[in-house]
This record gives sequence, C-alpha cells and structure tokens, in this order.
Amino acid sequence: MPANNKALSPVRQFLVDHPEVQTFEVVITDLNGILRGKWLPRSAVDKVLDGKLKMSLTSLSADVWGRDVPILCRQTGDGDGICSAVEQSIRLLPWLERPTAQLMLQLNTEAGVPWGYDARVILKRVVDRFKKLGLTPVCAPELEFYLLPEDRQADGTPRIPSTRANGTLNLGGQLLSTEVMQEQAVLLHEMRAACELMKLPLEGLVKELAPSQYELNLEHVDDPMLAADHAQMLKQTVKSVARNHHLIASFMAKPFGDRDGNGFHMHVSVLDAKGKNIFDDGTERGSDMMRHAIAGLSQTMADCMLIFAPHNNSYRRLRRGVHGPLVPTWGYENRYTAIRIPNGEGEARRIEHRIAGADANPYLSLAAILAGIAHGIENKLIADEPTTGGPQDVDPVLPGNWYEALREFEHSEFIATAMGADFRQAFSAIKRMEQLEFSGTVTPLEYNTYLVLA
Repeated sequence: MPANNKALSPVRQFLVDHPEVQTFEVVITDLNGILRGKWLPRSAVDKVLDGKLKMSLTSLSADVWGRDVPILCRQTGDGDGICSAVEQSIRLLPWLERPTAQLMLQLNTEAGVPWGYDARVILKRVVDRFKKLGLTPVCAPELEFYLLPEDRQADGTPRIPSTRANGTLNLGGQLLSTEVMQEQAVLLHEMRAACELMKLPLEGLVKELAPSQYELNLEHVDDPMLAADHAQMLKQTVKSVARNHHLIASFMAKPFGDRDGNGFHMHVSVLDAKGKNIFDDGTERGSDMMRHAIAGLSQTMADCMLIFAPHNNSYRRLRRGVHGPLVPTWGYENRYTAIRIPNGEGEARRIEHRIAGADANPYLSLAAILAGIAHGIENKLIADEPTTGGPQDVDPVLPGNWYEALREFEHSEFIATAMGADFRQAFSAIKRMEQLEFSGTVTPLEYNTYLVLA
C-alpha cells in the first residue's frame, strides 16, 4: 500500500506527537485581554477542528470581573457563536502537573462571519489593510511586571519583598542588577525554560527600575497576529510559573503610587514588497514614510487612549514628568516621549510606541498602533519636529483619566472605521459598566478622610 505523504494539520500532528496529553484548554481572549474558555478531553478535539464547538458571543464582552454586560446580551440575544481553531497556537502548558495543551480559538457567528467583538478579528482587519498596501509590519513587544508575595496587607495592598542586596530598604530597585536577578535565578530560569517549551521567542530578561520589577523582551516577527499571540502567551506563562512559586506576577499598570508603573512597549517597523524597511532612507533622520507613520500615531493617540490605558488604575501610570507622558510627542532616543525612535542601523529603523500599559489587551493595542501608522501613511500626514526636552516642557493634551478616555473613544470615527463600529460600541459598554462600579464604591481613603471630619 503506498505511503500517505499528506502533511497533517498542526493540531493533528500534535495529537500524534503527544499521546500523553488528555486535557485540552481551548481559549479565546476577551476585550479586556482575559483568557476565557473550556477544558476538553482529547476525544473532543475533532469537534473543535470540525467547527462544531460553540461559545456564547458575549463571552468576549464580559466586564473585568467576568460579568455579562446586559445591553450587549440583549443585542445579541446572548446566543452562541462557532469557534474555529487557531491551529498554529497549539502548545503544551509546562507549568501544570497533568499533561495539558492549550489551543487558541477565533469566534464567528453561526453564519461563519468573524465576530467583531473578537480581539484577534479586530487585529486581523488592520493587518489586512497593510496587505492591501503591499506592506508587512514587523513587531516586537516588551512587557514589564512586578513579582510580589501572595500574602498582602490587610487593606489588600501588595507588599514589596525584601532582597538580600537591599534588605527591606526600597529606595531603589537596583536597575539592571544581575545580583538581584541571581536571587530569583530558579524562578527566572523556569520562566525562560517555559518560554522555550511554548516556542515563545524570548530575547532578554531585565531587572527594571522599581523594586521587584522586571521586563521581558520578545524578538521581532513579521506577523503581527503572531506577535500579539506571543505577548498574550508570555503574560500567561509568567503569571503561571510565578503562581507555582507562590508569587504574583502582576502586570497591573500602577501597583504602587510611589513606584514605577508597568508598560507595554511595542517596536514596529514596516517592510515593502521587496522586504525593504520603509522607515530607512539611509540617513539618521529616517524616511518621510516614518514621519508619516509618526504623524498618524500622534493624531490618533487620543482616540485610542481607552485601548492603551483600559482600566481605572491605568491612568495612575500616565502623568506629567514620567516615562508615561500624556503628550503625543516623539523623539530620537528620548524615553520621555510617547513615540521613541531608537538609534541603530538604518535597516533596523523602527518606532517604539510607549504609551500602553502592561494591563492593555495585546491584540487591541497592536491593532490601534498599526491603524495609526496606516492612517499616517495613507494620508501622507506631516509629523511635528522631534522633541528633545522632557515631558515637563509640554502641557498634557491626551485624556488624563478613564472617563475622558471613554468619551474620546465612543465618539471616535477613526476607531469605528479602522477597528469596527461594533467593537467601539461593545468596548464602550464594557467600560461604562466598570466605571459605574468604581464610582459607586467608597474607598478606605474616603472613610479615613471624611468619616469623622466631614
């Protein structure tokens, strides 16, 4: 009988290679960037691959606490959609004792139309726009996080752990300290090993500025969908490995009012059909196309602030005089600007977008950045001159709080056109419901300030 040389699909090949795996975690990323899904037995994998797995259309539009948003449920009838497998995402989850694999999904309507609340679908809309232009974005995410003990103070405030290098003194975080990293060597090496098993292209791990704060850098890839998948999987990997060590890996934008926040920086360059970087013109200045892209990002940044800073806490990280400024400025090798142009070889000329917090949805954040770049290139927008000073030299012009950001977002024609009116309406409804919860909650600070004195 002749051999069958037909290649198996990635998931079916995985089943052949890993007969020990009996549990499959199938997941979608909701609009808040939270993974939601099911655990399925091995016998149910065919159902997923055959497009017969259903999931509620509103499972992607829950609030941050995982609750339904009533207005969105009424609009959809809270009906089901059909899941399709993102087959290249199949991975072992190395931090679990029982052999388990994870498979990402895309949600579609029952008619097979990609669902507009799905963050992967939204990013793909923008990526397809670049394909029509004959351009390919190359992207590399950087994510900052804190490693904190699980036991918190009575009011819920996290504790900063002591180090052998500094004891309980937390005046500084020992930026780039290899000694502090060596104290966490077992955990950090386990994170790196997990990334290798997950096929995540981890480039480097750095001790960041604040006590117990670290940064992870991923390598550049010429597939924005894959870059966002990598960022999402990296967050899950870091959190899960830390949990096994009884630690919290927190990507909260600003866990401490007096410490540095956690950023999500995205490096982006763009290749033409011949593989040439369109931001490189052979000079240190960079090309006109780069400046068009910068202008597009600057012009659309206010519309996108709710994506880059999606939570109440996010705006504590963004203020005047810090590395998270509230001005859409740009500059060469200037980390006080929202858009930084790193030095280096012309072929590697790129934009570093620095506004988003580590709490942002990677798919939505990258979609907003790429949409801004496309907007500038298509319309040949002219960028202002680069900034050489610090953020104290410019008055804030971007939305400075959650409520202002929502108002900008829900009235933005740019968001509706570039990312979908359905997405704009759904994300606005989610954030409005979350804002009502926060605005109706009395905080310990209010009790301690007003209970007796008012």
